[in-house]
Amino acid sequence: MNGAAKGAIVGGVFLALVGGAGYGVYALVGDAGEDGGGATSTQSGKGSGPVTEKETVATAKAFLAAWAAGDERAAADLTNNAQAAQAAVGDFKTKSYVSKAVITPGTYNGTSMPFKVEAEITYEGVTKPLAYESTLTVVRGLTSGKPLVDWKPSVIHPQLQKDEKLRAGSPATPPVKALDRNGKELTAEQYPSLRAILDDLRKTYGEKAGGTKGSEVWIEPAAQDAPKRTLLTLAEGKPGEIQTVLDADVQAAAEKAVARHAESSVVAIKPSTGEILAVANHRKDGFNAAMKGARAPGSTMKIVTAAMLIEKGLVSADKPAACPATATWEGKPFHNLKNFKTEGETFASSFAKSCNTAFISLIDDVKDNSALPREAKEVFGIGLDWKTGIVSVDGSVPEVSGAGAAAAYIGQGTITMNPLNVASITATARTGVFRQPVIVKASLDGRTLATASRPLKPGVSAQLVKMMKLTATSGTGSAAMASVGGADKGAKTGSAEVDGAGSPDSWFTGFNGDVAAAAMVEAGGHGGETAGPIVAEVLSS
Repeated sequence: MNGAAKGAIVGGVFLALVGGAGYGVYALVGDAGEDGGGATSTQSGKGSGPVTEKETVATAKAFLAAWAAGDERAAADLTNNAQAAQAAVGDFKTKSYVSKAVITPGTYNGTSMPFKVEAEITYEGVTKPLAYESTLTVVRGLTSGKPLVDWKPSVIHPQLQKDEKLRAGSPATPPVKALDRNGKELTAEQYPSLRAILDDLRKTYGEKAGGTKGSEVWIEPAAQDAPKRTLLTLAEGKPGEIQTVLDADVQAAAEKAVARHAESSVVAIKPSTGEILAVANHRKDGFNAAMKGARAPGSTMKIVTAAMLIEKGLVSADKPAACPATATWEGKPFHNLKNFKTEGETFASSFAKSCNTAFISLIDDVKDNSALPREAKEVFGIGLDWKTGIVSVDGSVPEVSGAGAAAAYIGQGTITMNPLNVASITATARTGVFRQPVIVKASLDGRTLATASRPLKPGVSAQLVKMMKLTATSGTGSAAMASVGGADKGAKTGSAEVDGAGSPDSWFTGFNGDVAAAAMVEAGGHGGETAGPIVAEVLSS
């Protein structure tokens, strides 16, 4: 062991007192007689077959004793991933600043051993307790045949997931107190899906907001852009105030709405200003897919395609448009849902019923594969490097040829968006002018916002709004939007096929007065069924 170690069995309890530079007192406390060999029993040799109860107890307690003694090498050798275990056990004292730890084994259950850790964290003269319970499992080594601890980060702390680390110290930036547009504080406790956004606000504006750093214990995420999760505050820092344009009431509605579906995200913005009113995600990975995602948007993209076709004079909301059951481009067939078709109906009807072929059949008349990417960028601001105030990902509408160009017309293929991008598309259709979305006003830090080259041509916005209203009242979005009061409402559904997924992604976007919203549910199926109710609930708030 590192340093000088002394061990003794006192009244049936094994104690290890270790002295060494950089850490203080560690101890393992347990029932020495439980396995008939005492807590100091050594690990058994090579064996075969299922791990026995005796092997479970001996291996688990040997590992916990080595950990308690601060001997990361010995602890690591008792696991099936020595490299990862040695780093984690070593970091427990050197990077988590654990100055004292009492580890108490529980009663084994099969090949699992629960245990309790009562630690003290000491950083810059401040000491605070950190207590928790976890469990380890003993397995048979694949090559050695020895009983070994099945190594997982959760052995060190139950909230640690793959490749995450336990850390303590001063954060890189001071804390911030985020306020909504009306001065109400926004906390991760009250609005859980804002955690990633609050972390981004802290990184971006912590120093500028005038706060001072404290110290804390946190879980360092595996993904660089994922938020840290604070476990314990050691010394309070002084937060600086950040005024956002979020609306606490709309945010609360968004949080409630996404909670009904796993892997869902929603964004609401104010079309007249571009201000972001709410951002919510309900995901296992904590990723802010609402602003950073990049997935095919399905038929919500038809808003942009329709704008392009109307501006070119190829269609008009009130004029007839063909909607055959199938259409083929460059040898690839495209079809409508359940191969439906219409005859003698208007383009607005095709839009409202999400007729794929009504759009794809016009690609030959457009005769320009760059037309759709230009419309997306020059009018809807897609791909203009938005400066929202935190990290966000722009939508992408690349120029493609062949069958890919036809797929792009209906939001498939190489096109990628997130709910923020699609909500902005709806806002632009609503007002005729692109206003770059922001979560904090540009005046806070003087950043330059993106501006589109031009607005929609006269009359085009009115046609898009008319078609979206028809979708919300009698089209594919009518069931979801029925709960949204008032007559000034519109919608567009979308379903995007994803390679390898059993169900398509569900997309839905809509507006109600001066609020536009878009939602996406990964593998959620039809847009009106899962993403639609999320948007409707946000628009009704």
